[in-house]
Amino acid sequence: MSTTIKFFAAPDHAAAAAVVDVGPDDFFQSLTFGNFDAEKALIEWESIFTGQTFEDLVAADVPDVVADPGDGEGPMVLAASRALQDALTIADEQRLVEVSRLWVAERSADGEVFDEGIAVWILSGLAELVRGIGRKQESLYCWSG
Repeated sequence: MSTTIKFFAAPDHAAAAAVVDVGPDDFFQSLTFGNFDAEKALIEWESIFTGQTFEDLVAADVPDVVADPGDGEGPMVLAASRALQDALTIADEQRLVEVSRLWVAERSADGEVFDEGIAVWILSGLAELVRGIGRKQESLYCWSG
């Protein structure tokens, strides 16, 4: 089964949640990717960037579920944490490559094959998006469906 993942910027949780049924494309600038577990990726990226354990982040309810009308069985919207957004904002190219390499290694340990170049492309796109939204006082969200 193919999963579409769209990262986007929105002014608040209510605005982000409003697009859960249709996706963000008609309302917000978004980046589209596919075929990975977005919720797990958000946790893994934050863990790698910040040094917090995956388990501690899960216990802290990261990422924040903004909208999940199908209770995990359909489109949902997640909010990236401020810590992840801050890490993406300040990450240089070398750091993005390093985090991508570590993320691909984690996915590989779970039996998934993920191209390091694509991982760098994803994180670089997210870093660019987050840098742009910082000036607008918006936050990073993830829609998957």
